Amino acid sequence: MLPSPPWSLLALLSLQGAVAEPPPVARCEDVQRIELALEPSAAAREICVSPGLTTSLRFDAPVSVDLQDEVHFEAVVRDRKLLTVMPPPEMSAGERLRLTVHFEGEPASSGTTLMLVGHSGQATHQVEVSRDARTRESLRQELLQERARTAQLREALARTQAMLAQSGDLRSLIASKTMGPSGVQAQAIFLEWPGQPEGGLSWVSGISYRANKSVAAEVWLRNSGPEPWRVAGGSLVDARGVEMKGLKFRQDEEIAPGQLQPVIVEVDASYAQARGELTLTLWDERGRTITLPKVTFP
Repeated sequence: MLPSPPWSLLALLSLQGAVAEPPPVARCEDVQRIELALEPSAAAREICVSPGLTTSLRFDAPVSVDLQDEVHFEAVVRDRKLLTVMPPPEMSAGERLRLTVHFEGEPASSGTTLMLVGHSGQATHQVEVSRDARTRESLRQELLQERARTAQLREALARTQAMLAQSGDLRSLIASKTMGPSGVQAQAIFLEWPGQPEGGLSWVSGISYRANKSVAAEVWLRNSGPEPWRVAGGSLVDARGVEMKGLKFRQDEEIAPGQLQPVIVEVDASYAQARGELTLTLWDERGRTITLPKVTFP
């Protein structure tokens, strides 16, 4: 019988297995600020990069940089205070490339190390690197800008909430001039025959409407096919073959197999338009189509 391995050997094997795990990938930010004077750290600060995406670093003083494996980068653009990079196309997620920064007027031994960390499909677009602590005035200006932006967002939110509170009632129809003295006219849609199901769809009933600026129709469809149906497109064509542009749709629920649900369509139209018999055609993403001929509006 072979002797049992000593506990020290088992511990060593366990540690070796733990070391084999890949290092964690840094979290990406769209804009990243690195303040060297306020963030003293022995560890290299990490910046997210990705093949095919550019990352720009802006410095508050002239610098020279040393970029690891620069020859394989897809793009490297230098300026005294700006560096824009697009990493190597073959850079994998989690891979790290060193970027050493030397500020002018400082000894070469005092360089700052930043680490470019590969990600898949995401990258930090802009990095602001400050060597010195930001002044109190700079911080105050940023605070004022953020307060102004917050106030604007609050005002926009209040306006939106007020508009939503007034929408969906007669006041909004009158204010928008959608409904005039004659109101919104409505009539039932009568087809000469229900027609055979097209792609599993059949027409059951409907109502058409006319307002000051548009016409609309609510049609009830039955789905006898094996798959759910939701409108993805359509057309409304008059008797001369002219298609009315800008047809809009509303369908709150898809029509499940064996079920009956309404679909609402609307298009901008004056009182002189959408007259006579029109043909309404609706289809879903799979191409299942239903055509309703001789649709009339009030």
